[in-house]
Amino acid sequence: MPARPQDAARFHALHQDFLILPNAWDAASAKLTERAGAKAIATSSAAVAWAHGYADGHDLPIDKLVTTVEEIARVIALPITCDAEGGYADDPGQVGENVAALIGAGAVGINLEDGREPHDLHLRKIEAARAAAERAGVNLYINARTDVYLKQLTSAEQALEETIRRGRAFIEAGASGLFAPFAIKPDDIRAIAGAVDLPLNIMAWPGVSDAATLQSLGARRLSAATWMFRAAASAVAEAASAFLRIGDCEALAARARDRTDFDAMMRG
Repeated sequence: MPARPQDAARFHALHQDFLILPNAWDAASAKLTERAGAKAIATSSAAVAWAHGYADGHDLPIDKLVTTVEEIARVIALPITCDAEGGYADDPGQVGENVAALIGAGAVGINLEDGREPHDLHLRKIEAARAAAERAGVNLYINARTDVYLKQLTSAEQALEETIRRGRAFIEAGASGLFAPFAIKPDDIRAIAGAVDLPLNIMAWPGVSDAATLQSLGARRLSAATWMFRAAASAVAEAASAFLRIGDCEALAARARDRTDFDAMMRG
């Protein structure tokens, strides 16, 4: 189902308060997240890649990501924002085409990251994504991500200043939000939120403040990143290991405490 303008408006509005996003990777995880009370569904690029047998990064074929968004859109009634890595291309024109495909699949938001690529190239990708969204008639929420902190693109002493510089440039390029993963220190979060006129997204990580504190610092969004997938993977690994030891059927069933009727859930 193609993205609808009203869903895009709904997703933008969620950033007026504080939005918590437990990231999903397929239709089942998205549906469970919706049932848990989420206000929107976000995908994790790494989790989607791992679920398909690929490494994180641009290894995942874009058509598999598009299909994942389509499958999620078919079973949920919430706005969907898709982690689009660096647009799955080095050429801004191709990034625009990829973003158009994700909008066509149902995404009303994307994450678009710089990684280690040149800052100017990232800006041109944001511009291309915005142009693609305008052609589609959807006010796409472009969550522009900078990895200044995460990938140590500058010295620690310069990270705050560089994040603010890039964040301000994102505004001119057409971004809707600023994502600064691994910004952890409360003073840094407060400074970024105050200096860049975009809703600030923080990534969950040990040492990051809770939602109420982040909101008081000026942040507007908290993403779970890969932690939901890792939690699920840990549960699978533990259950498989225990079952393989002695084949204890009672213990295996006890681990599956949730008796959700998945067939009924997927039917609507």
